[in-house]
Amino acid sequence: MKRGNQRNLHEVAAAQGGVLLTTQAVECGLRPSGAAGALRRAGWSRLYCGTWGRPGLRIDTRVRLLAVQLRHPEWVGSHGSAAALYGIPALPRGRSVRRGRAARAVGDEVVELTDPRRRGQTRVPGVVVHALRLAAREITVVAGVRVTTALRTVCDLLMTLPAHEGVIAADFVLAQGLADRQQIHEALGPDGQDGCRRRNMRTARAALALTDPASGSPAESMARLWMHGAGLYPESQVEVTTPNGRLLRLDFLFREEGLGVEIEGYTWHGSRSAHQSDILRFNELSGCEGIRQVLRFSGDDVFHRPRLMMHSIQEALSRLRESAGSSIVVADVHPNIPSYEGALPCPSSTGSRPPTTRR
Repeated sequence: MKRGNQRNLHEVAAAQGGVLLTTQAVECGLRPSGAAGALRRAGWSRLYCGTWGRPGLRIDTRVRLLAVQLRHPEWVGSHGSAAALYGIPALPRGRSVRRGRAARAVGDEVVELTDPRRRGQTRVPGVVVHALRLAAREITVVAGVRVTTALRTVCDLLMTLPAHEGVIAADFVLAQGLADRQQIHEALGPDGQDGCRRRNMRTARAALALTDPASGSPAESMARLWMHGAGLYPESQVEVTTPNGRLLRLDFLFREEGLGVEIEGYTWHGSRSAHQSDILRFNELSGCEGIRQVLRFSGDDVFHRPRLMMHSIQEALSRLRESAGSSIVVADVHPNIPSYEGALPCPSSTGSRPPTTRR
């Protein structure tokens, strides 16, 4: 490839977020029959048919959306791909998109867009196209990419994801102030409106009813759903005062029994100082008035060992109810616990039995 051609290609790509079409490469002087090979030898990364990323470009959801929209400018990034640009969390094991009765797995290399013309007939490998109506007010620009608004995005997620994943996404949106529950409820619309788009309305509304704006992480949201599924309804994000007057926030509190539950999220102590701060915090929690026991669980416990987590909580509650004056206990339910593998089910919002996972 001639040096002048390379400079022209990089200039064109720079104006498009680092993405280039094969047709544009030909316009810059490459031979049509050898353009793909020349780009590949020069270090360009093939994204989709006829689209390329410049050498050294980090390929992420934003870049993939730009590449698709370069060929299909009328399409709008939506669902999980729009969620990624807003920072809305997804479960660590990936997720699935429900379309009618079928479910399709969506990974990091698959992007989702909506065709507002509602044709839905163009097929691009690695791209999920939703044929849905979009109003102009439901489209915005994030990081240079046309995507659905945060409000429309969370509505789409609630209507297409399994209920517990929709709750996790909605909890984040509510906590970040991107939308409130009333706005989401109104945006979902009445049951009878647009039956094709609203076919999952009941599931969406049920998931919205389970949300909590106080949730601090996906693991907290999931733990709350497991507890609700077992008929347990603790207070969330409760402020407690330590003996020295410091205010701390407890993830969950069963006030009557005096049981606190802390969820560590996805990461364990990031550094020695963070570990020390964590120990100090739990020691202070132990001295708070009205707290008789504190259970601590990791994100892995919540997502991969929920049966053990629920057994520990229910056992502690039973013990505390039987003993009104027991001493304070801090339990760390984290290391070396056997894993119960299998698909993560959607917790029920009612019932008295603890949720289980298959071995």
